[in-house]
Amino acid sequence: MAIFQKKRSTFVQKKPWYREWSEALIVAVILALIIRTFLFQAFKIPSGSMLDTLLIGDHLLVNKFIYGTRLPFSDERYLALRDPQRGDVIVFEFPDDEGKSYFQRRDFIKRVIGTPGDLIEIKAKQVYVNGEPYSLPQEVHKDKQIIPSVAGPRDFAGPIKVPSDSYFVMGDNRDFSFDSRFWGFVHESKIKGLAFIKYWSWDAKADIADKVRLGRIGRMIE
Repeated sequence: MAIFQKKRSTFVQKKPWYREWSEALIVAVILALIIRTFLFQAFKIPSGSMLDTLLIGDHLLVNKFIYGTRLPFSDERYLALRDPQRGDVIVFEFPDDEGKSYFQRRDFIKRVIGTPGDLIEIKAKQVYVNGEPYSLPQEVHKDKQIIPSVAGPRDFAGPIKVPSDSYFVMGDNRDFSFDSRFWGFVHESKIKGLAFIKYWSWDAKADIADKVRLGRIGRMIE
C-alpha cells in the first residue's frame, strides 16, 4: 500500500498596513526624540536682540552635544567636547523661568561675553573684559544716545565677576537686548547648545516674492 505524505504549505502572514505604518511612525518619533535630546535642535529667532547677526524669522540648528550631553531631568553633562567660549552664540533656558512648568520655560539666544572667572565692566557702551576693551565685528549700536548708570545698566554696568559655574551673555544688538546686564548670569546647567548654522530664513513682512531669504540659508553663524 502506497503511503503518500502530504506536504504542508507554509504561509507567512503579512502584517496589516496600519500596523506597519504605526510601527514605522513609532520608530521615527523615537529617532526624532533622540536627535532632539542629544544631538541637534531647531530654533527660530523671535526677536531682534541679535541683529544684524540673526534676523527675525531665521531658523537655526543648535549643536547640543558640543558642550556635553545632558540626560533628561538632570543637570549633569557627559562627554563634553569643549566648554562654551567667549564669542559663542548659545541657546539657553531663560534663568528667570526657574520654577515654571516645562511648557512655560523660554529659550533665549545670546553671545557669550564673559566666561567663568572673568571680570566684566561696561562704560559708555564699551565692554571691558578683565580690564581690556572687548568688541566684536558682529555687535551693533542702533541708539547713539548714552544712558547714564542711574537710569539702568544698559550702557554702564559693573565691574562684576562671573561665577565659576556661569556665563555673562549679551545680544549683538547691544542697545536693544534683554541680557545679562539686566537679569544676571547663565548657569552652565541652563545652556542647551551652540547655534551654528541657519538652515532657513523667512521674512513674514516682505512681499511674497521676497519672503524667503535665500542668501541666508546654509550660512554658518559667526
